[in-house]
Amino acid sequence: MAVEVGEQAPDFELKDQHGTPVRLSSFRGRKNVVLVFYPLAFSSVCSGELCAIRDEFPEINRDDVELLTVSVDSTHAHRAWADAEHFGFGMLSDFWPHGEVAKLYGVFSPERGVSTRGTFIIDKDGVVRWKVVHPIRQARDLGEYSKALAALG
Repeated sequence: MAVEVGEQAPDFELKDQHGTPVRLSSFRGRKNVVLVFYPLAFSSVCSGELCAIRDEFPEINRDDVELLTVSVDSTHAHRAWADAEHFGFGMLSDFWPHGEVAKLYGVFSPERGVSTRGTFIIDKDGVVRWKVVHPIRQARDLGEYSKALAALG
């Protein structure tokens, strides 16, 4: 079952690349959240997308925006990738139970055992205000993220 625009975002807690638990609801009332699901660390399309977010998406430096990326990779893989690519944003591990959060958001591919490329912009009240889901091999457009965040004010 997919999460739709206008619905409350399902809450979850996952560990980031440093092993620190991150709970989505902890940002309520304080920050809009850009929640980015991707298939696998170190893969070519994912590397291109996350490097573009790092380099070409200044909104991640705003005080009222939190970027959280999610894949089924382990915290160790995320740490190695974050260190290699100098990613300063939260990289959350949906490793076990395998893909549970991706399933909550309707972006898990059971045939491949990974998430598809789903992005959700969640406002400060915890409501999904924008979403886009792309096939595993299709990169997303960062310009769409910027427009969606600008619409939140």
